[in-house]
Amino acid sequence: MDKKNICIIGDGGWGTTLGILLSGKGCSVTLWGAFPDYIEMVRSARQNIKFLPGVKLPDGFKLTSDLEDALRNKDIVILAVPSQYMRAVLMMLKMENLDGKVLVSVAKGIENTTLKRMSEVIDEILGPRQVAVLSGPTIALEVVNGVPTTAVIASKDRGLASELQGLFMTERFRIYTNDDVIGVELGGSLKNIIAIASGTLDALGFGTNSKAALLTRGIVEMARLGTAMGATRDTFYGLSGLGDLTTTCTSQYSRNRWFGEEIGRGRKMKDIVKETEMVVEGVATARSAYDLSKKYKVDMPITTEIYRVLYENKDPKQAIRDLMTRPSKTEIEYLS
Repeated sequence: MDKKNICIIGDGGWGTTLGILLSGKGCSVTLWGAFPDYIEMVRSARQNIKFLPGVKLPDGFKLTSDLEDALRNKDIVILAVPSQYMRAVLMMLKMENLDGKVLVSVAKGIENTTLKRMSEVIDEILGPRQVAVLSGPTIALEVVNGVPTTAVIASKDRGLASELQGLFMTERFRIYTNDDVIGVELGGSLKNIIAIASGTLDALGFGTNSKAALLTRGIVEMARLGTAMGATRDTFYGLSGLGDLTTTCTSQYSRNRWFGEEIGRGRKMKDIVKETEMVVEGVATARSAYDLSKKYKVDMPITTEIYRVLYENKDPKQAIRDLMTRPSKTEIEYLS
């Protein structure tokens, strides 16, 4: 794909990282943020102080809080806002000229009120458009520091996925394509719930046996819901499923794993959320996934226990005890 004019909607760490990556490939990049004072602070410091501190923005990397200006003459719009704010941002975008622009969602979450994936929300608000989803095991700080990373770009339009693969690909950022948009979006969303559980285990002092059990049981649970919703099971054993799950459950930079650690130390969800400016996607997704498990009649024991810990104040130790003492099964039964 030729060098493109890129608009990034959302001034978080991941959107900023993608902007830096694309700038390095010669693309013209403009990042939009909703808060003018913060955008001015970032512009002055030439770094995203809250969400990507210590990383200098390249020359030519534009910042604005004017949406019309951000979108002007752009070929591709990257939607990098938290999932629970996506609808509000899309309502603003609906008022702008989006003709001919490709939309790429990099958000990892499921809307609480509608239980829709982000591409579904985009379709509802903006109508039929060229849409793709970028997901995978992509810790922002590692990507921006050139750590070899792989990700997947998914679209129902295979030609579009192939073009975007070329846009994002670098020597240190390898992109694969997939046409299973449902599976890629669900994998990137559901793994955050398991990561909260992972952090809780870490805080409680459990070891690698427990972590291995969580990851293997967690990925099956994710795939079980995904296939019920129309995804391909194999997608969950790829980059946007098992790959992202592994990273998010083990990385020191994972917000969701960190959140789980705080839960494991006895803190309450509302108190933790109040004290952090970073959005922890797994908190809202736990509610959405729990509701989806009921809607599709899918057994999701880990998700159910995390939901009860977060929203019903269940003791994490009791949640683990209840998981471990569930009725016995054969492994084949458990894998199905």
